Amino acid sequence: MEAADIAGALAVGLAAGLAGGLIGVGGGVLFVPGLVLFLSLGQLDAQATSLLAVVLVGAVGAWRQAGYGNLRLRDGIVIGVLSPLGVLAGTATANVVSERFLALSFAAVQLVFAYKLGRRAIRPPEKAEAPSNGTNG
Repeated sequence: MEAADIAGALAVGLAAGLAGGLIGVGGGVLFVPGLVLFLSLGQLDAQATSLLAVVLVGAVGAWRQAGYGNLRLRDGIVIGVLSPLGVLAGTATANVVSERFLALSFAAVQLVFAYKLGRRAIRPPEKAEAPSNGTNG
């Protein structure tokens, strides 16, 4: 590995770690494009490498967020237990489709999430109804 590759990997790792801790993203959003663009990995190799990195970033992030009382352990366990089934199916599929298809699919998913999150962020919060105290007036 050349010095430029090491510097690129460090930059991608730092940026993804910061984003992971700050806003809960990193693996799919930053690792995969960073590995493809800055380290010249193929889409499939970048996705596989990102999966390992996500485990480490997620473990540290969950540990720190648990200290702040923000961890919903039951939800995390349910997702974690069911995820390997999806990973098996996704890995099998990723190994038979083209890298171009993977890259375009990845980009499409990111655009959909960006649109939905952006819409949610700029939409005014809905007003909650005042609780009823049993009186009419």
